[in-house]
Amino acid sequence: MRDCYEGMVRSMKTIGKYVIRGLLGRGGMSVVYKALLPVVEKIVALKVLSPHPTLVDLWGEEEVRGRFMAEAALMGSIRHPHLVEILDFDFAEGRPFFTMEHYPRSLGMLIGEGLRTEAECRLLPIEHAMRRGRELLLGLGRLHRAGWVHRDVKPHNLLLDDEGRLKISDLGLSKLRGEVSAMTPPGLIVGSPFYAAPEQVRDAEGVDFRADLHSAGVVIHRLITGRFPEDVKGGKPSRFHPDAAPAWDAFLSRAVHAEPEGRFSEAEEMLEALEALAAHWNERKSSFCGQFASSGERGGGDEGSDGAARLRRSPVKVTPENAPEVFPCDRLWRPIRFRSPSSRLHRTHPGALRDAWTGLTWQSPGPPDPMSWRDAQAYVKRLSTTSHAGIGAWRLPTVDELFTCLDPPLLNSSHCEEPSFDRGKTCLWSCDLRSFVSAWYVDVELGFASWGDLSSLFFVRAVGGPE
Repeated sequence: MRDCYEGMVRSMKTIGKYVIRGLLGRGGMSVVYKALLPVVEKIVALKVLSPHPTLVDLWGEEEVRGRFMAEAALMGSIRHPHLVEILDFDFAEGRPFFTMEHYPRSLGMLIGEGLRTEAECRLLPIEHAMRRGRELLLGLGRLHRAGWVHRDVKPHNLLLDDEGRLKISDLGLSKLRGEVSAMTPPGLIVGSPFYAAPEQVRDAEGVDFRADLHSAGVVIHRLITGRFPEDVKGGKPSRFHPDAAPAWDAFLSRAVHAEPEGRFSEAEEMLEALEALAAHWNERKSSFCGQFASSGERGGGDEGSDGAARLRRSPVKVTPENAPEVFPCDRLWRPIRFRSPSSRLHRTHPGALRDAWTGLTWQSPGPPDPMSWRDAQAYVKRLSTTSHAGIGAWRLPTVDELFTCLDPPLLNSSHCEEPSFDRGKTCLWSCDLRSFVSAWYVDVELGFASWGDLSSLFFVRAVGGPE
């Protein structure tokens, strides 16, 4: 039944008034498509009921349909900056569907969590990890105050909007505390392995808000250590992050405690503990930066001026499997070597900076708004036409060239130095394609390459030269 319906969607290319542009994901209860709303040309995420036959056998069609409808009703009833909002609800061929804002990035992509969930992932700078933890707990707090338990908090369900704000999504497994519903059949796991609380594995219908807080604790643990709690021997997660004080050990130990009674009792309490860690970090950073300034140390000097000879200027099409060899980078698409650019850049024009090592001239500050990849190509063409900053040959940079703009993301001194470029423009398009419908970008804040479909909105930093 499910395969038949999805085949029908592929053949007709529409669901209701929406034009299907691609598959975004598939779960046990539904399928999510990238879709276009005609006339206004708005890209949305469209979620349509399409349950796996096993789920129908276990729960029955009425229960599956009821849970899908409940997810839509919940999303429509709660508004919060860190919860995904529903845009539309309708039926097509008798099946319910709803649409949401389309956010191509997630926290899972940010940390590089792939098919092997248990594999080590990227660490986040301490301030970034605290920000993500804060946004997650604020969103969960709103959900919990409405009486709902999410039951599937994990990085890939935490989306990032165009301005980088975290949005909790995928409420299909959520449950109103105390509601009477079909019990979860034996053997059916509600939630995701590695993130679900122990009591949720035993009794998914009996959990309370503390199950979500356990999952949130595991997420934050991943951001700080790159590992799951069971992979950190000796209970000292702080030793995996250069900026994590020992106080993090007590916080994370409580957050992921095996028993609900040992955890934080509510999101607000957990958030208060996280804010205390943030205050301690700010004190440490202030002290460190004071010493750094008085020492006169600066990073970023580099070797000679022959960097241009080593850089690829022409665009290529690169699969994720081949990226480590082509860019080059490690398996998480981080450059093999960072070369801090701060001491190499010199302003040659109000709108341009020249890198003495590579010979490249970078647009600075660049356009204030993110844009699609095709709009980015048209934008740099206009720069060339108008000879911006006296240069008549602007282009989108390659991933290799963007890598030369990166500071080591976990280097202590990076907390103290003024950034060479605007830190607010974190993700920059490259000219390199991943496929005919997606292109590579570089996250210059966290120091890695990834890809987005061509309609994704990222920032542009045009490059000119060397001649």
